[in-house]
Amino acid sequence: MILGHTIELAPNNKQATYFSKACGVARFTYNWALAEWQKQYQADKTYRDECLKNGIEIDETKLNKPSQGKLRKQLNSIKRQQFPFMAEVTKCSPQEAIIQLGKAFDNFFKGRAKYPQFRKKGINDKFSLTNDQFKLIGKKIKIPNLGFVKLTEKLRFSGKLMNATVFKKGGKWFVSVAVELQDIIKPQPKTDKSVGIDLGITDLATLSNGEKIQAPKPLKNKLKQLRRLNKSLSRKQKGSKNREKAKTKLSRLHYKISCIRKDFLHKFTSKLVQQFDVICIENLNVKGMIKNHKLSRAINDLGFFEFKRQLIYKANMQGKTVKEVDRFYPSSKTCSFCGFVMPKENLTLATRLWTCPNCKVSHDRDVNASLNILNKADKILTLS
Repeated sequence: MILGHTIELAPNNKQATYFSKACGVARFTYNWALAEWQKQYQADKTYRDECLKNGIEIDETKLNKPSQGKLRKQLNSIKRQQFPFMAEVTKCSPQEAIIQLGKAFDNFFKGRAKYPQFRKKGINDKFSLTNDQFKLIGKKIKIPNLGFVKLTEKLRFSGKLMNATVFKKGGKWFVSVAVELQDIIKPQPKTDKSVGIDLGITDLATLSNGEKIQAPKPLKNKLKQLRRLNKSLSRKQKGSKNREKAKTKLSRLHYKISCIRKDFLHKFTSKLVQQFDVICIENLNVKGMIKNHKLSRAINDLGFFEFKRQLIYKANMQGKTVKEVDRFYPSSKTCSFCGFVMPKENLTLATRLWTCPNCKVSHDRDVNASLNILNKADKILTLS
């Protein structure tokens, strides 16, 4: 199993400048490779069209067939003459950027992602290192052409180092280290308990035991401050130092909001995995839900996708099971006592309490849904 540990860095001015250069090289290389990929693909398409038009057999040797491997060789042959600034940083910065582009195209062709876009300065600045290009010694990391950089904490996991990514977020520098675990994590003791979870907006989660969990909703709580900083940024002249300061303040607030949300979700999912052996959730169409402009901000503030991701990988680590109910199962409209399904027009979203006309049992809408999810979930998402 491979786990990642993100650690804040404490670079001096010289080291921070190096990081900025390496991120710039990675961004430049990624954009160069994407433009070259598009150029070669278009040349291949034009050649094929001409052959089909004239009835000529296509000569495969004349096709470019762009790939990340070919683009890396192409860059290595020209970078010393055309891009000498790349020698100022680690060789991994440009090479790994092209590999990432190859993965992006692979995900696009398999329908897992959209077409790759050009990277912009100041947005997700990062560069990657292979495991032979960095060392971790205590609370320090050694990077080529730079030396040792201080870490704010030691690496949490012990195992084989796979790779590292240095990135900037909220005006701070971080390194994310991927580690292949050698020692098997001791699983949590079995509790023989199961739970169904209904996700919502007012309450993030309603458990089948009647417990309701409210989320901190950091975006909602920081929205006034966020708007003020956005207005402040828009008033600053482009290219000025004051604009950079305003941009950093805004970035730090976004980072703080993200940290509050992730911290809550990590604690909540860890608690669920400790308390229950089987956790049943619903298959939500989050992409469809956020198209509703009245609910999109609230849904994004809760982090439904991150909740599911964390729950599954933690359950796998602890030998627990996560099950999922079919997306179209009417968990809210079905009576958990007798199975009667209420008509849609008789049970609107505003109705939080309802009584089954068949068996006369009163239901809390969310608790009833969580009980149905517990009873009907059948698709196993975990390895166990």
